[in-house]
Amino acid sequence: MSHPHPELQKPPKLPKGGLRVVGLGGLGEIGRNMTVFEYDGSLLIVDCGVLFPEEHQPGVDVILPDFGWIRDRLDKVAAVVLTHGHEDHIGGVPYLLRERPDIPLVGSRLTLALIKEKLKEHRIVPVLQEVKEGDRSQLGGFECEFLAVNHSIPDGLAVAIRTGAGLVLHTGDFKMDQFPLDRRITDLRGFARLADEGVDLFLVDSTNAEVPGFTTAERDLGPAIEKVFRDAPRRIIVSSFASHVHRIQQVLDAAAAHGRKVAFVGRSMVRNMGVAGDLGYLRVPEGLIVSLEHLEKMPANKATLICTGSQGEPMAALSRMASRDHKIRVGEGDTILMASSVIPGNENAISTVINGLTRWGANVVHKGNAKVHVSGHASAGELVYCYNIIAPANVMPVHGEWRHLRANADLAISTGIDPDHVVIAEDGVVVDLVNGHAKITGKVQAGNIYVDAQTVGGATEAHLKDRRTLAEEGVVTVLAIVDADTGELADRPDFLVRGFAHEPTTFDPAIQVIERTLARAAAEGIGDPHQLEKMLSRDIGRWSHRAFRRSPLIITVVIDA
Repeated sequence: MSHPHPELQKPPKLPKGGLRVVGLGGLGEIGRNMTVFEYDGSLLIVDCGVLFPEEHQPGVDVILPDFGWIRDRLDKVAAVVLTHGHEDHIGGVPYLLRERPDIPLVGSRLTLALIKEKLKEHRIVPVLQEVKEGDRSQLGGFECEFLAVNHSIPDGLAVAIRTGAGLVLHTGDFKMDQFPLDRRITDLRGFARLADEGVDLFLVDSTNAEVPGFTTAERDLGPAIEKVFRDAPRRIIVSSFASHVHRIQQVLDAAAAHGRKVAFVGRSMVRNMGVAGDLGYLRVPEGLIVSLEHLEKMPANKATLICTGSQGEPMAALSRMASRDHKIRVGEGDTILMASSVIPGNENAISTVINGLTRWGANVVHKGNAKVHVSGHASAGELVYCYNIIAPANVMPVHGEWRHLRANADLAISTGIDPDHVVIAEDGVVVDLVNGHAKITGKVQAGNIYVDAQTVGGATEAHLKDRRTLAEEGVVTVLAIVDADTGELADRPDFLVRGFAHEPTTFDPAIQVIERTLARAAAEGIGDPHQLEKMLSRDIGRWSHRAFRRSPLIITVVIDA
């Protein structure tokens, strides 16, 4: 089994007839999925998503893949194939199209409708190519065939990529629900047909590789959702991903059966459900959907709201309800149905929301206490099933944290695949398929690109470190007036302190630190104010850490007397 090493260097030139595969996101993380295929001078991109920030990334809106490796070759990109409409697979497209707006976007009907609506906000008119399962399309040097897969959003596609180097099958996100609500099953017959042709490289979803058995069918959630609607005495507020059409359909059906009206809350929820309804993916009984204003005038036991915020996102509707920062006031007797799984890393935020809602008297029904959500990803039993059907020559697990990738690789090996043909790669690691063998050949730049307000890539790890320091340690601004002739303090320095617990005399010992630093600077002939500021900030910071075991952000301003 091959895996990345820290000593990896820039990859060599791709051998003639070889296929290069580089994941710029989604390897070692849940989100930001983007894979670039290179063959005979042509590039094909599969998915271009975003990653949502964690607590240690304050102020960041979303995190993009790093386009640096392909930026000077964007004219060689034949297309972007979008496997489905989730944000972690399409959310980065607007930022890629800012750099080349005419890159064709290839995907299913619903996926393209969702990205088209998103691009309107960015004032980008895309070039769209709609495909469906069974279609084949020549995209530059790549012949792509599309196969149906089911997931937690309709119209998901796997893509088989044919080149002179071999046949690649990329599953996208998928599971093998045998009783999907839309009756659209994963095309195992198509997988078997490709196996007869010979799959040279299998890129497969790893998210649930650690979960034994098979993923529960969507229809098995019906009784739990029905119970919520049967027992709820007042309003029902459902939180879900804004793209989870199947789950929303189950909620709408239950609401209609119990004589309730429904209102959508949140821009993304309203937009996506509008698109799904217009295209026929969401079946809405006549008169069921009403405006929020109309719903608020109805008896509480006849009202259902569907909103975003199942992951504890601070600005999402449910989080704002929990913190009393929303016009919808959650109260005694309300029932909150959190109908989504927990994305790794969001556990604390979700717990905070549940506690907040419970505080106001709501009954919160969630995955931890009821069967109200199933995963959209294949569990270990399904993955093994696929390995046995497809019998790929090489395997590259994708879409998962390190533990998921490793577990998926182990599953592949357990079915008899040669460990030397199982490749675990991180973002930026280059995998070349040459003469039927896939192996790691180097690494390219693939860092985090932060979207911060209207700035793309402006925020750096250094900025985030300063923000964390400000939040956790506080800030101390030191104003020092220095005699330009002697290099000594001309007056007692001022200490302006925010977020650092202190007494009036706390910083008196720091004056001696400043005096010693200035004396050392004078002895070394350093008089430039900027250099003095750096020396003072460093020495005061060290003193603070020794004295208080605290490391506030030190900002020093030196003024020549």
